Amino acid sequence: MEERVLAESDVRTDGLVVVSTHAADPVAAVADIAASIDGVPIAGGLVFCSHRYARDALAKALGELMPGKPLFGCTSAGEVGASGYDSDSIVFIGFPADAFHLKLLPFHDLDRFTAEPARKAVRQLAAEARGEAQEGLGDQLSHVAIFLVDGLSHREEILTMTAQESLGDIDLIGGSSGDGLAFRETGVFFDGRFQRDAAVIGLLSSSRPIHVFSENHYQPGAQRMVITEADAETRTVFEINAAPAAEEYLRLIGEPGAELDLAYFATHPLMVRTGGAYHVRSIQSVNPDGSLTFYCAIDRGVVMTIGEPKDRIAGMERTFAAAEAKVGTLDHIVAFDCVLNRIDSESRQLGREIAGLYERARVVGFNTYGEQFRAAHVNQTFTGLAVGR
Repeated sequence: MEERVLAESDVRTDGLVVVSTHAADPVAAVADIAASIDGVPIAGGLVFCSHRYARDALAKALGELMPGKPLFGCTSAGEVGASGYDSDSIVFIGFPADAFHLKLLPFHDLDRFTAEPARKAVRQLAAEARGEAQEGLGDQLSHVAIFLVDGLSHREEILTMTAQESLGDIDLIGGSSGDGLAFRETGVFFDGRFQRDAAVIGLLSSSRPIHVFSENHYQPGAQRMVITEADAETRTVFEINAAPAAEEYLRLIGEPGAELDLAYFATHPLMVRTGGAYHVRSIQSVNPDGSLTFYCAIDRGVVMTIGEPKDRIAGMERTFAAAEAKVGTLDHIVAFDCVLNRIDSESRQLGREIAGLYERARVVGFNTYGEQFRAAHVNQTFTGLAVGR
């Protein structure tokens, strides 16, 4: 990782502490963050980082950043900084203590996850966090659960559903950690370490207005298909319409023989109708046997269609305007933005327009391997947490 530019920070007496640094050395990067925090009492923080950083060294430096305060985050498939999509960086979001309270609940060993103990732990988290926040900030509070999950765990669906059921009227929002596009090992940061096969909920309470939303940039097309052979455990589809999956996918698009890669999958997403609306079910990779591996749960019998693009810029402008109408003047939007959105924007040469849009709406966050929104694990969305001044 090469040294690029000095940290960009956005510190106001009445706002979130937001820092984006490209310092290649973990100690220097965290020093950039510390310099921006200096003098601002912080209730806790959120950190998203490039997978290229040496994790043990970065974890040690982060552990010394604000001792005794909750700090959590994850590795990314790309960062969203002050000027749009970014790479090889660390994004830090600090929540000022005069308006925020943060309490964490970790989950380990996701392969052995069981729902009932998790429900009890989440209910206890919500009750304790509400009580502590009210004691320090008063009764008129907003609450949100920020949920970060190992993006290679294949456990997002059961975790998200269980957590949201237990949270009651507190909305859940978050993202799945990434490692660039290596798909080898991601890290979720809490308790001073980057951990795999793990997840963490940050229950954020605030005297500020908060609003959550999730949008995708596609609409269902005319073509329909049925998954006829699949392995739900590995999220692998072997047959579509009783034909080899990759071959049938290309036939239905009308481009047999096209090269299948992430850019192609991002441009031609598959969609499924659930809960009265269409959602993207993104393809992660094509395998040597012609099967397709997905980012999300998939199984035999699922009926899908090929998504067609909507006007992304106009749609996001409407979304951000609606968010501002909910919270008043925006402090920032914390973004859980699918990496396939980023790849698709590059394919369609929308990078400059998106950077301008994100800068105006004060968007910061990371590119995910999937997004969590309320009780659902979703794909290829822009899922956001809008925080008012």
